[in-house]
Amino acid sequence: MSKGQNAIREKIILGVDPGTSVMGYGVIMVNGNQLKLLQYGVIHLNKYSNHEIKLKKIFERVLGLISDYSPDEVALEAPFYGKNIQSMLKLGRAQGVAMAAALSKEIPIVEYAPKKVKMSVTGNGNASKEQVAYMLSTLLSFNVADKLLDATDALAVAVCHHFQNERPQGSTKSWKAFLKENPHRVK
Repeated sequence: MSKGQNAIREKIILGVDPGTSVMGYGVIMVNGNQLKLLQYGVIHLNKYSNHEIKLKKIFERVLGLISDYSPDEVALEAPFYGKNIQSMLKLGRAQGVAMAAALSKEIPIVEYAPKKVKMSVTGNGNASKEQVAYMLSTLLSFNVADKLLDATDALAVAVCHHFQNERPQGSTKSWKAFLKENPHRVK
């Protein structure tokens, strides 16, 4: 394979799980069917009482990750719909500043609903954070720290995005056919 062909297949995806108390992030490199964990972590925002400061910290951290890793795409977890309107508005703002950071650098963004992310990574749209983290530890070969479940949620968004882009047109009709066509997704 020539160097030019390899460059086309290799890409970096930044996953973001926006939040106003904790924001998770994860960066993966995709090369063909191979996934490699580059970085994951959280920023703790609950130490800031001012909501605008929290938004600024999210914006700055996303820009910092973009500067450090030069992602080709940014995948975000879409806000879920809850009963508390104020919480939803704050979460939407957090997501908005993360989007703005990526868009300011002209990086394509995509959103995924939490159930879609869980379904893509675990096969169960109602999976727990721990189940998602366990599957990611298998896919990306790393040990998960319980304190970083928001970070593994962000990694899950990045992995989900890769799986969505990887999916061939049409879908397999059976689990057996899926396993045959996607041996790298199950270990």
